[in-house]
Amino acid sequence: MKVKDVKLGQGMVVRPSTASDKAFLEQLHNSTREDLRLIDGERDFVESIIDMQFKAQQQGYGAQFPNAMYFIIEKQHERIGKVTIDFGHNEVHVIDIAFIPQARGKGFGEEVMRSLQAAAAQVCAPLTLSVLMQNVAAKKLYMKLGFVTESISPPYERMMWRPEVVQRVMV
Repeated sequence: MKVKDVKLGQGMVVRPSTASDKAFLEQLHNSTREDLRLIDGERDFVESIIDMQFKAQQQGYGAQFPNAMYFIIEKQHERIGKVTIDFGHNEVHVIDIAFIPQARGKGFGEEVMRSLQAAAAQVCAPLTLSVLMQNVAAKKLYMKLGFVTESISPPYERMMWRPEVVQRVMV
């Protein structure tokens, strides 16, 4: 299936990821792992752990979500983030969403999530995701957008948003 670029608000575009995005995706992953850089150890060792995690994450997504779709988020032709989505039989699942440090806290994530909610509503499916329990900022955003916690399996919470159509059918 050929996927086209999707224009969002705030001058953002979501486009399919390509092989030329690999270096950006590694840098983005590294920018989200500040917690590991707090480990008391040699810098090279810590960086190798982060690199191994990136590779394991990519392989894990492929194994767990073989139909996953990988997207790059751009603003004014500059890559600012990524989102990975799986359109399952009964739900649309956000596997991963991340932004470069300079793009965090500016409403871009909310804009992307609202567009994913619209896509899920079009196919009358719930939108699901897992979030680290200690990621208070992300959880606050998801709750603002109407997500509710479905289950907790430390260190993650599984959250779900249901479009009105799905909610009415379930009642």
